[in-house]
Amino acid sequence: MAKLTDPTRILVVGGGYVGMYTALRLQKKLSRKAEITVVDPQSNMTYQPFLPEAAAGSLEPRHVVVPLRKVLRRCRVITATVTRIEHARKTATVLPSEGERYEIGYDLLVVCPGSVSRLLPIPGLAEHGIGFKTIGEAIYLRNHVLSRLDLAASVTDPERRRRALSFVFVGGGYAGVEAIAELQDMARYALRYIDSIDVSDMRWMLVEAATRIMPEVSVGLGAYTADRLVERNIDVRLSTRLESVVDGHVVLSDGDEFDAETVVWTAGVKANPMLAATDLPRDDQGRLPCHADLTVRDIDDVFAAGDCAAVPDLSKPDEPDAVCSPSAQHAVRQAKTLANNIVATLRGRARRDYVHAYVGSVASLGLYRGVAEIYGIRLRGVIAWFMHRTYHVVRMPTFNRKVRVLADWTEALFFQREVVSLGQLQQPQAEFKQAAGLPPLPPGPSS
Repeated sequence: MAKLTDPTRILVVGGGYVGMYTALRLQKKLSRKAEITVVDPQSNMTYQPFLPEAAAGSLEPRHVVVPLRKVLRRCRVITATVTRIEHARKTATVLPSEGERYEIGYDLLVVCPGSVSRLLPIPGLAEHGIGFKTIGEAIYLRNHVLSRLDLAASVTDPERRRRALSFVFVGGGYAGVEAIAELQDMARYALRYIDSIDVSDMRWMLVEAATRIMPEVSVGLGAYTADRLVERNIDVRLSTRLESVVDGHVVLSDGDEFDAETVVWTAGVKANPMLAATDLPRDDQGRLPCHADLTVRDIDDVFAAGDCAAVPDLSKPDEPDAVCSPSAQHAVRQAKTLANNIVATLRGRARRDYVHAYVGSVASLGLYRGVAEIYGIRLRGVIAWFMHRTYHVVRMPTFNRKVRVLADWTEALFFQREVVSLGQLQQPQAEFKQAAGLPPLPPGPSS
């Protein structure tokens, strides 16, 4: 390792779960002995497992994000995009949302920009689809679904009504299953106040290219989940692909075609493409190949973890090429090991390998419904749903946010769910422009 400056300059690229927790642990352990800089396009960290509940109104959206500057008080937080990393010169180029790009030097580098949605070249998908990885997307979907119910209750054209009440989710992993379950739950509740729409008028569909949903759990539990969704009139299409969604016209590989104004894409993720703008090694999936101690392969002063890193899975000794899956379960634990190994490096101690055996999975299927598989024990229904909430509130960063989430859930026990669309958030200047006599804004996806 090259000679370090004093204090050591540590650059953390990415302020997600791995980046935030790594920086938080470093600022506690290194005190004034390091200058820690965190760069992320957002000024907050989103706890993604709570996005479905935020979208459905069970949680206040602000309570599932953590302000980076409030938590990382002894770190320098830069809200910008890293556009290039030249490790040969130990510099990173950052671009703020406004202003000129500039370079930042470092001694140790932590690369954890996370992942982005893995889009396929499906005609019309980029124009008419929406992902489910950010708090902005979750809020948009909540407003959009409720606005479609409002529209369907207000028009007389039956075809327009059917389009508005058709909701398609592509991808049968955790994100897709939890999102469709929570949002359908919300929509069914909203229909209590709309006499002109019956639950049977809505069309909810989950499209999955594989032969089963939720590959993260056992085959039996995945089948149980599919059965519960079907019981709720959710059309589960297995071994089916989305072929086209041009002009909102959905075409499936099984021959079915129909119009829908809501297409949600949750079909997997890929490593952040910014890694291509670095001189660091990448594997065939665009990830950074790492040693078990979370250093990038053959580079002693660059660390990586999370969705962008291919970390050996030492819990599977019979599979030498196995790597850790891109899950919150690994990200939580890798952040701790990564920070400890940086501290060990600076203090001249040996680094430790990351080892974590798969514990299990928990998933919510809407209010009071869930599935869980913990250490081989399979749970269903309200017990699994309670375990899902318990696990994630424990993992939720900061005591402040834990309390706020618990307060939201407690309040929901005594007061009914709020189901109002704030669709004007999508076009806040529309009424002002109309008052000024300016031409209206072009219609958005939810118009």
